[in-house]
Amino acid sequence: MPHFRPDDIHGIHAILYALFDAHEKLDRAAMRKQVEICLATGVHGMAALGLATEVAKLTEAERRTIMDWTAQDTAGKVPLAFAIFGSSVAEQVSQVRHAESVGADWVIPQPPPVGSYGASEYIKFFGRVAEATDLPVAIQNAPAFFGRGLTSDEIRELMTLHPNIRLIKGEGPVTDIAGLIERTEGRIPVFNGGGGLELIDNFRVGCRGMILAPDCIDLAVRAYNAFRTGDEAAAETQYAKMLPAAVFVMQGIENLICYGKRLFGARAGIPIHDRTPAMRPSDAGLAMVARFAAHLGRLPG
Repeated sequence: MPHFRPDDIHGIHAILYALFDAHEKLDRAAMRKQVEICLATGVHGMAALGLATEVAKLTEAERRTIMDWTAQDTAGKVPLAFAIFGSSVAEQVSQVRHAESVGADWVIPQPPPVGSYGASEYIKFFGRVAEATDLPVAIQNAPAFFGRGLTSDEIRELMTLHPNIRLIKGEGPVTDIAGLIERTEGRIPVFNGGGGLELIDNFRVGCRGMILAPDCIDLAVRAYNAFRTGDEAAAETQYAKMLPAAVFVMQGIENLICYGKRLFGARAGIPIHDRTPAMRPSDAGLAMVARFAAHLGRLPG
C-alpha cells in the first residue's frame, strides 16, 4: 500500500539521474548518495526512470533495479513515483507491478516510444495501464520531448474514464500549464518539469509542484518553501540564483544528461561517467559546469 495519498503530493520532487561507473554499469553507491543528497535538501518527493534517468538506455532488469534501490534509500520518507516506460501495455503493466511491489505511491506512464498515432490510441493505451493498478496514476504529457501527447480536453476525457488518474505531469511553458489547469477545472494536481524554468510563475498559476533533476534542487526547494509562506521576494531570489544554470542545462534532453548530470556531480562530489551512446562534453561546456558549480556551492549530504 502507498504511504501517501494524492492530496499529500506537492512541492519539489527530484527525478534521479542514472549514475554509471567507469564500465557503464549502474553505480549502487552513487545512486544511494544521490537519494541521500536529495533528501537532505528537503525535497517533497522522489522519482526515477524519467528522461533524466536515461530510461531508454536501461534494460528492463535495470529499471527494476533502480526501483528497488530508490525505494530502499527513500525508505518511505517522502512520496515515491516511478515513470513507466514500455512499448506495449503488457510491458508497462509489468513495470507497474514491480513499482507496486516496492511501495511506490504513484506511477507516471510515458507514451509508448513507438510510432505516432491519433489521440484515441493513446487514450486507450493509458487507460488500459491505469486499469491494471489501484495506485494513483499521472499521465506524462510532454509532446515537445516525446513527439506525441494529448490536448487538455483529451486529458480531461481520460480522467473521466479512469478515476485513478489523479495527477498530470506536464513538461512545457507555464502558459500551457495554466491552460491545462483551467481546462481540467483545477480538479487534478498538475506538476511541471522543464528544469525549473519559470519556476515561480508555475506556482502562481496553481501548479502543485515541479519534478526536477537534482543539479539545482536545493535552490528550487528553498524557492518553493518561501513561496508557500507568502515570501515571494525570497522565492524569486532563490530562483534568480539557479536560473542561469537551469537555462544552460535545459537546452534539450541530451544536453541535460551531459551537462546537468555533470553539474550535479560537481556539486555532489560524484564522478560522472556516460553510457554510450551519449553526448560528450566540450571544453567550453565543462568550464561552464565548473563556474556554475562554484557559484551554487556544494549540495548538502
